[in-house]
Amino acid sequence: MRLRTNAAGAIQVPALRAASLSQSSERVFTKPRWNRRTARALSGRQWARGSRLPCRREIVRVLPSERLTPGNSEGSPLPDSHIELPPVIRHTEFVAFALAGLLLIAIVTVLYVGKAFFLPVVMAFVTGTMLSPAASFLERSKVPRGLGAVLIVVAVTTVVAFVVALIASPAMEWSTRLPELGAQLKDKLHVFDRPLALWRELQAMVGGSEGLPNFQMPKFDWVQPTLEFLSPTFTEFLLFFVTLILFIASWRDLRRALIMTFSDRDARLRTLRILNEIEVHLGNYLLTVTLINIGVGVATGLVCALTGMPNPAGLGALAATLNFIPIIGPIAMFAVLIVVGLVAFPTISGGLMAALAFGGLTFLEGHFVTPMIIGRRLALNALAVLLALAFWTWLWGPMGAFLSSPLLIVALILKEHLLPADAPQLPQD
Repeated sequence: MRLRTNAAGAIQVPALRAASLSQSSERVFTKPRWNRRTARALSGRQWARGSRLPCRREIVRVLPSERLTPGNSEGSPLPDSHIELPPVIRHTEFVAFALAGLLLIAIVTVLYVGKAFFLPVVMAFVTGTMLSPAASFLERSKVPRGLGAVLIVVAVTTVVAFVVALIASPAMEWSTRLPELGAQLKDKLHVFDRPLALWRELQAMVGGSEGLPNFQMPKFDWVQPTLEFLSPTFTEFLLFFVTLILFIASWRDLRRALIMTFSDRDARLRTLRILNEIEVHLGNYLLTVTLINIGVGVATGLVCALTGMPNPAGLGALAATLNFIPIIGPIAMFAVLIVVGLVAFPTISGGLMAALAFGGLTFLEGHFVTPMIIGRRLALNALAVLLALAFWTWLWGPMGAFLSSPLLIVALILKEHLLPADAPQLPQD
């Protein structure tokens, strides 16, 4: 029995011999040794070792036209249709994808249910990684690692307490004047009484308020639920601070233990590179975002001072603090400026000046300054940042929004080292 080739140059194998090799209708062997071995097994004569096959392309293909038919016992070739069969997804690959999806769903569920535990721990790990360069600097200055960790946490806590005190003083003063402030807001918003009256008359003429919006004066019932949503419990605070101190103090030992877990030298070097890049990139992120937010706070304070807003320093500190929480923080600050402006100024236009200026400032910062600096230094994609922000905000709230960008940086570093791109680089136009 001899081998035959079709018009495309592929070797046609009779179905009686091909059936013993595979039950599939088509199989491709891409290595030359498979060509020679298959040719020797399927041909009626022995091929000399090292001889050249009839086809110039090193492919042996069992064609669909070589199938055994009832009227064709020897599998003579039928007219080749030259139709490429679609790729078949292997069963094992499908099972692997399904298991990976189930594992991802299980991880997200555990993180959502165990928020009270995982949120402070992950926050401590991320913050400790950001602050570990400062601990290393103190250690090089002959300061013990444990003492340096305590000093760093105390310093950060002091700064946070100072900012909170700067914000809390006017907030407490304004909270004692809530009834008076409510009356002032009502007097300022009396210009909307006539449009609201016309709207109610239109509702009455139509025949009821069903299906039409009902305008009411804004209330402050959302303040307490919002504060409860933003404020974690005391146990979460305690878990965060203790974990943060221990993590910074033992970070070098943890690095060494994680690296020595692997026995292969290449794996150890890869782990070391991953940890170094995570530490450097997270430190750069914290420094960059802190400087940007300080600039936003200073600019907001200047805007409040120029427009005549009360306590511009406190409002600037509040703007810098809230700007650490993407999207949610600037919106909250915008609302605060509207309320304070309407109370402090006799006219609505004067009360909205500071809020509108802050809106323009945050628009420039969020769409140009921050993406330009962070995107260039840390190579973050804008769409990836948005999706990470939406996911972690849904999962863990405002604290998850704060962690979204650092966790995205960690994920990109892991992907770069553990899943390197094998695809060829396309030319740049």
